[in-house]
Amino acid sequence: MLEKIDLSKKMDKKAYKKSMEELEPRLALLQRMLKSSHVPVMIVFEGFGAAGKGIQINKLIQMLDPRGFAVYSTDAETKEEQMHPFLWRFWSKIPEKGRIAVFDRSWYRKLLVDRYGKDLSQRDVSLILEDINTFEKQLTDDGMLIIKFFLDISKQEQKKRFKKLLENKSTKWRVSKEDLNRNKHFRDYMKLADEMLVKTDSAYAPWTIVEAEDERFATVKILSKVAQAFDERCKMEEKKKIREIDGKFDCAKLDEGVLRKVDLTKKLDRETYEKKLSKLQERLYFLHGRLYAKRIPVVLAFEGWDAGGKGGAIKRLTRALDPRGYTVNPTSSPNDIERAHHYLWRFWTRMPKDGHIAIFDRTWYGRVMVERIEGFCTTQEWQRAYKELNQMEQQLVHHGAVVLKFWLHIDKEEQAKRFRDRQQNPDKSWKITDEDWRNREKWELYEMAVDEMLVRTSTTDAPWIIIEGNDKYYARIKVLETVVEALEKRLKK
Repeated sequence: MLEKIDLSKKMDKKAYKKSMEELEPRLALLQRMLKSSHVPVMIVFEGFGAAGKGIQINKLIQMLDPRGFAVYSTDAETKEEQMHPFLWRFWSKIPEKGRIAVFDRSWYRKLLVDRYGKDLSQRDVSLILEDINTFEKQLTDDGMLIIKFFLDISKQEQKKRFKKLLENKSTKWRVSKEDLNRNKHFRDYMKLADEMLVKTDSAYAPWTIVEAEDERFATVKILSKVAQAFDERCKMEEKKKIREIDGKFDCAKLDEGVLRKVDLTKKLDRETYEKKLSKLQERLYFLHGRLYAKRIPVVLAFEGWDAGGKGGAIKRLTRALDPRGYTVNPTSSPNDIERAHHYLWRFWTRMPKDGHIAIFDRTWYGRVMVERIEGFCTTQEWQRAYKELNQMEQQLVHHGAVVLKFWLHIDKEEQAKRFRDRQQNPDKSWKITDEDWRNREKWELYEMAVDEMLVRTSTTDAPWIIIEGNDKYYARIKVLETVVEALEKRLKK
């Protein structure tokens, strides 16, 4: 692909000046229009070393309102970043709606600079490509506009620019031994770039290759493409008409539903419970230490009916853990900042680093339960979410994480009993609200949504474990036994 690019293209000063005079007011207007339409934008600059990424980014941002964008320079991963899935550091930088994020190198560094000279298996490369395409598809499906540029120059031009930088004391630091090595083996590096461009070029996030040997030509091509993408998106926003359709799910399709088959009569007596609890907590404490030593991250997700026992199970679990090695993340309704981002943003930013445990008291599955039932998202959004949730968990597993998801199940009568007990207990009355009682009126709708969620998002790598919760002793022990068994299995690998 890159070998066929005509790098001789140029632009004279007169044409350049005229183009810039037209582009500046146009881009400023389009930026304001995108902001008013709450469209988030990510602009990616990749390319060969010394191709002029910094210069072109500077030309672009001079055309924009500085209050509406942020620029990120992507260097080698820090130790902290290496202890997370590689896309974690980019999830934390996605712009909120109406803002622009500009990346001087991006997630593609993994396939270019970081990959060069390393013996990555084809499987590793395939997983990185899959994760990147998934990342971009999830963002664009949620409304992100992604614009990607690859700045192309020849081996000879790159060598010439490196030489010029090295001759100047104030710029010689910008050329590393690795840069010179990549120039020496330019064709090998070009092959990596070609593969990346072909396998990550998509209708939702296409690449634009920029002939960058002539700075003026490159600047006008980049700014014109940004203006075109902005303009097309603004027109699309004007024409967009969201049509909500009835999103109810026919539970009969699931053979009476998963939850109705759960045996809620299972019980444990107190004496057996106490003995098992002590042994399991002791074992879990030991396993936690080994997880830290081997740098294995763990994600434990808890969902269930109101008063289903999530808090009690989490409490017994965390008593066995070193407090320096875990975090409990309670999930409530998203705040204004969280609503201004992709719905998965707030969860990605709380994922554990290697060797640590993240426990979520309610999770990303609110998208296909509460948000679905209460109409906080469109039908298209929650139907699309099943695949997105599976993909997010798959990326965690690709990184080496253990992912377990618990649904704490009780019947409607047991829930009513626990609600009444809470109301009568001054120490627990804060746990019950009018909204909890109102939600009971939608029990059947939630049951159907949960059934569909369990079927569509329980995978081999990130399974749902249904906990029979009418008896709290039984439920807590089953949670601990499941966690211990999963961690022991992972540590044996």
